[in-house]
Amino acid sequence: MRRRIFLLMTAVLSVMCVYAQNDVGGFSIQPKVGVNFADATNLSDSDARVGFVGGVELEYQISDMFSVAGGVLYSMQGAKDALLGVDENNILSDVSETLEMDYINVPIVANVYLVDGLAVKLGIQPGFNVRSKYKVSVSSASASETIETRNFDFSIPIGVSYEFSNIVVDARYNWGLIGIQEDSDVRNSVFQITLGYKFEL
Repeated sequence: MRRRIFLLMTAVLSVMCVYAQNDVGGFSIQPKVGVNFADATNLSDSDARVGFVGGVELEYQISDMFSVAGGVLYSMQGAKDALLGVDENNILSDVSETLEMDYINVPIVANVYLVDGLAVKLGIQPGFNVRSKYKVSVSSASASETIETRNFDFSIPIGVSYEFSNIVVDARYNWGLIGIQEDSDVRNSVFQITLGYKFEL
């Protein structure tokens, strides 16, 4: 009986080792969707703009511990500021200002797997602005205008992810390095949470 148990355990371990070896050198693709809590640095009393993020990432497994991934994500960013103002009838009303900036981001990250499924990540992320709007709302009235921002953005993604049964939960902070406008020190600052599903290729 002990011999059978030993042989069974040996067989299971052998299969696990072979599976791990096959993963190394392999590719996987991960569609993902999530939410951004986006703000901008050096803006007084600003609040986060909550927005959508989604896209796809391709990952290459270099070893059991290391991998690299590159992706394309549509990311709604910007900032929001709410204050108490006076409307046209001199009645106090809520005034809401929102800076809406949407990007196509291209994250390139290195993943270090600390244990099975748990990885920390660090990389670079160029971004391309596809929409910039400044909106002001007073009570039920609102207006918006297109504003001039840089077409290019660059940030450093830092984060952690956990994978279970091919489902991947990813939390990262994107630290903006350049101003959103020429001669501006206002930079993107985005906390991002996504849920993805990994397909082996």
